This record gives sequence, C-alpha cells and structure tokens, in this order.
Amino acid sequence: MCEFCTKHGDGKVWFKNAANYGRDLMADLERRGYIKGFFTSTIEEGIVTLGRLETLYRKKKQLPPRLVKAMVDKAKQEHFGQVLTIEDIRAMVGRAATVVRLPCACRWASMKKEQRVCYSVSYTPDAWYDDLDMGYFGLAQDEGLERVSPEEAIAQMEALEEHGAVHTIWTMMTPFIGAICNCQPGDCLGLRTLALDVETMFRGEQRARVDEESCSGCGACQEACQFGAISSQTLDGDQVARVSPHQCFGCGLCRNACPEQALSMVER
Repeated sequence: MCEFCTKHGDGKVWFKNAANYGRDLMADLERRGYIKGFFTSTIEEGIVTLGRLETLYRKKKQLPPRLVKAMVDKAKQEHFGQVLTIEDIRAMVGRAATVVRLPCACRWASMKKEQRVCYSVSYTPDAWYDDLDMGYFGLAQDEGLERVSPEEAIAQMEALEEHGAVHTIWTMMTPFIGAICNCQPGDCLGLRTLALDVETMFRGEQRARVDEESCSGCGACQEACQFGAISSQTLDGDQVARVSPHQCFGCGLCRNACPEQALSMVER
C-alpha cells in the first residue's frame, strides 16, 4: 500500500475509505476556497510552470532534486492522484450518490479544447463540485456539470480505456477525494510531470504480470503501455514480454491489448 493508505486509509486503501469523501471534509472553509479557485490556481498556473520545467529538463536532462521534492510535497498536500484499474472504477463510481461529467481542465488550459473525460463524484447529498467555477470554460454552471448515472459514467470510462486512457483519482486538498480523470499522457498535467521524473501520483495498488507460457511475444502490450514499463526478453529461445514492477503504474491497458490474454493484474 502507498503512504496515503497509512495516513488516510484507516486500515484500507485510502481511496476506498469513506471518510475521505465525507461532508465534514467538504465543509472545511480552506478546502472550499481551494475548490473555487482550482481551475486558475492549480491548473492554469500549473500549465505555465510545467512548460518552464519541460524546457529546463530538455536542457539539463534532470530537475534539481530540491525542486522535485518541493513539487511533490506540495502536490501531496493539495492535489495528488493514483492510477486506478477499471475494476477500481466500477467499485468507486458504482456506489457514488451523484456523478457529473465535465471538461478536462488540463486540455482546456493547454489547448482550449473541450473534451469531457473528467468525472466528479459525491458520496453525500451535498455535492462538492457545485463550488467549481465552470465560467472558466466559458460555460454556465448548469451547462458545465453534466449529470450522469453511475452506470453511464462507468460505461463511458470503459470506452475511454479502449482508446488508451489511463484512469486516475485525485484529491481536492488531501485527503478529500472528488475527481476521477481519464487521460492520455500528452494531455494530463499529472502524467506529463512523470516524464520529468516528478511523481505527482502514486502507482496503482496492482501491477501487471506476464504468463510467460501464454505470451507469444507479439509486442502488443509494449505498444499499449503508457509508462514504458514493458520490454522484451528471450526465454528458452522465444521472445516474451517482461514487465518492470517499478515502472508499471498498474493501469491495465496492456492486458486489454494482449491477444493471448497473457497479462493479468496482481497485488503490488
């Protein structure tokens, strides 16, 4: 389990702890203020900062360790995530009281492109996302928050996964949990920071494992992996896939791509 499970999990996986979706956390004035300014302070400023860091990284091939630590520590206090499998999605979204779909703020900030791949979930009658300023997208409040049923949301996220989306769950000032995103590495702020060796999200609670006897060595899983965690190795004269447990973030995309069903997800 990750460090959030120890701090915020109450004996279980942190994002499965009902207290982290609780009304008392949502009522915190500092958190509500953070949510109101989330799009401009966290996302808009984050895009600008990330652009500068990407330029620095291209020149130096690494960021100063002190800067990396400061970025990660700040993210853990405010807006930190973890990769989920589709099984996690079904469990978390399936028991939500309300679900709304909204535009991806990362895509909007970087490309001014509206793509509705983010979902806000509430487990209490009071929906935290009512405090989000949808005027950021040029939308009225009732236009931006598209109400969907848990079943509809799960089906939509299953379809996004088929097109290579990685599922992640995020805090809105830790440990309050509010949003599930379904992103591609080039679009998502969190996934883009990984390319700079800055981890603002945890690996999933599971990782991929290869059944070497079933693997044909076709390379489909390697192509599908968004994290560069899969390579090829020679075993008894045959080429088979090899998964790096550390590099694997546990999204499950590789098993979807395998024609031999040689990949499965196991506890990390």
